[in-house]
Amino acid sequence: MSELIVIGYETPEKAEEARTDLMNMAREYLVDVADAVVAVADMDGNVKLNQMVNMWTAGAAGGAFWGLLVGMIFFNPLLGVAVGAGAGALSGALTDYGINDDFMKQVGEVLKPGQAALFMMVRANASDRVIERLGEHGGRVLRTNLDRDAENHLRRAFDDAHKAEVGAKAPEQA
Repeated sequence: MSELIVIGYETPEKAEEARTDLMNMAREYLVDVADAVVAVADMDGNVKLNQMVNMWTAGAAGGAFWGLLVGMIFFNPLLGVAVGAGAGALSGALTDYGINDDFMKQVGEVLKPGQAALFMMVRANASDRVIERLGEHGGRVLRTNLDRDAENHLRRAFDDAHKAEVGAKAPEQA
């Protein structure tokens, strides 16, 4: 079963930093990330979603490829690429990949202007090692789809990792 974890941050930079670290952990095979989106509340309170995958671009690239193939059959590859890219971009824009956008915007409404949240969907349980590394970036767990015991364990591990990171930085600054 996939886990959904939402972590709130004071700044969009902290959320992006945590997402970058999450993707690095995915490259190290520590976590299997299905989707990771940063939601940012602008100064007007509107929520903007920074997706991991730009569906317009992915759709346009796939459409251009298939358009080129079809265009070559009819001896007009440029027209095929243009039509395929346009159709692919449109279908990509209408595709919702991973975490539901409406859900993210609804949860993002609790953010104050200038704050951000990292929405992550992982295909298997996130290990304590992953939670500890994410906890080093600060923030707090806002929402999960875990049962109560697992969510409480996650919150404690996250908070403990954040406290340990703050405690390690304090002597350096003195």
